[in-house]
Amino acid sequence: MQTKTIPYTFKRSGYFYFSRRVPSDMLHYYTGPRIVQGLRTKSPQTAKTRALVAAAKLDERWSQLRLAHSEAFGGKLQKFDLSVPQQNARQFVQLHSVETHGPTLTDALALYVKQKGKGRGKTFHAGVERACTYLIAACGVKPLTIYSRTDALKFRDWLIAKGLSGSSVTRVLSSLKAMINFATSELAIETRNPFVGIYHDRKAGVSDRKPIPHDIIRQIQSECVRVDDEMRWLVALVSDTGMRLAEATGLLSEDFVNLDGTSPYIRIKPNAWRTLKTESSQRNVPLIGSSLWAAHRIISRNTASSFAFPRYNKTTTTNSNSASAALNKWMKPFVPEGCSMHSFRHSMRDRLRALQCPADIVDQIGGWQTNGVGHGYGEGYPLHVLHEWLTKLSI
Repeated sequence: MQTKTIPYTFKRSGYFYFSRRVPSDMLHYYTGPRIVQGLRTKSPQTAKTRALVAAAKLDERWSQLRLAHSEAFGGKLQKFDLSVPQQNARQFVQLHSVETHGPTLTDALALYVKQKGKGRGKTFHAGVERACTYLIAACGVKPLTIYSRTDALKFRDWLIAKGLSGSSVTRVLSSLKAMINFATSELAIETRNPFVGIYHDRKAGVSDRKPIPHDIIRQIQSECVRVDDEMRWLVALVSDTGMRLAEATGLLSEDFVNLDGTSPYIRIKPNAWRTLKTESSQRNVPLIGSSLWAAHRIISRNTASSFAFPRYNKTTTTNSNSASAALNKWMKPFVPEGCSMHSFRHSMRDRLRALQCPADIVDQIGGWQTNGVGHGYGEGYPLHVLHEWLTKLSI
């Protein structure tokens, strides 16, 4: 039985499967009347994206088969005798050959995911698949050389009409541009990417995330100590480290290092259940103040789980979205309008600015990319230097 909200799919044992009936004129190409294949996901959003891409590939394939075996236009008016194979061979080939324009969008997607998707998280795969699904819905599946500037402008307007914010439109177009640029380069296709330089209002519908004021941070930290449970440990840990919430929720107990020493810190590194946003996100972050208190509470807890936050690591992937929803709801009465868990990262930047902390040290603490060729040399500031600057925050 197919699901109502996700076309061409049904569920079995929690997993989604693709299912589509083979058209009657295509039955002689298949061993059965229906195509069924596992989508290898339990996520409805991922299943929808993969199912729509699979359906588009089938439509494209069936169109090619129908075109290849249809009677050529004007066939009855041809002057040469088809019963003589060698007669006018060149004219015959020219008349009956189907014009092709090279790899299609779905071919580019498959190549891009195969080559660039190795070791990348589900966010990468979902983003590029979503961009292709949107383009297919707006303009259809075409060879890469056939997409025009008109298609690109139509696609931009389609995204805006769909209600996407300016930042979301930017992400979709960026994924699409990167994929097409990579595919045309790898496949040696001489064509201009029509999705480059598309203008749109990047700020449309975007609300700026605000930093949490310093006195509110102290109030929240005091409340975390009063309640003293796993969720509040997570808030406290983020509040004085500026970590991304997904980075914190995917930590292991062993990632807390030297808690009773002079420079306690957290190792933030990618793993099988939680990837990192960028290469610079892999780092060591000193523990001070409320974050150090939270670390001691996490390690002193008697639990069989190796995760620092077991409630958000019950499956093969860290459920940071669930953590975000729950913690934002809890924090809402304490923080000004427009603030959330992510606001702690904005606050950390402002708090270090107020201390006149060098920008590259701030970048290293927060895992932000520092511009400039020279910053790529060496291993960065030693841990004790980062610890000295963060200690000033608690003072």
